[in-house]
Amino acid sequence: AQVVESGGGLVQAGGSPRISCTASGLTFNQYTMAWSREGPGKEREFVASHVHKDGSTYYADSVKGRFTIYRDIAKNTVYLQMNNLKLEDTAVYYCNASSDYDTCWGQGAQVTVSS
Repeated sequence: AQVVESGGGLVQAGGSPRISCTASGLTFNQYTMAWSREGPGKEREFVASHVHKDGSTYYADSVKGRFTIYRDIAKNTVYLQMNNLKLEDTAVYYCNASSDYDTCWGQGAQVTVSS
């Protein structure tokens, strides 16, 4: 099983990019999908998650109201729509898929916010 992130790059403050994470080798609708990030000199932190069992979503306080996580089951893909980006959102964004039995992480997607 693997998950692969795409998107990101250099974005201006206030911008609204979307990053994607496509899963393979697993039954997508049986996994909770989540995004975490690791900013420069910071520890990895939770950003958002989408629970497969009931579709519930959870967000870190720092992104609540600005970021939206959603999945497209037909494409085995989860998205993170980021709006009104701030400089402090600069980070490597990691996707992970988790079930009761295993977890896998992607390689990360860099998002750099410029002023």
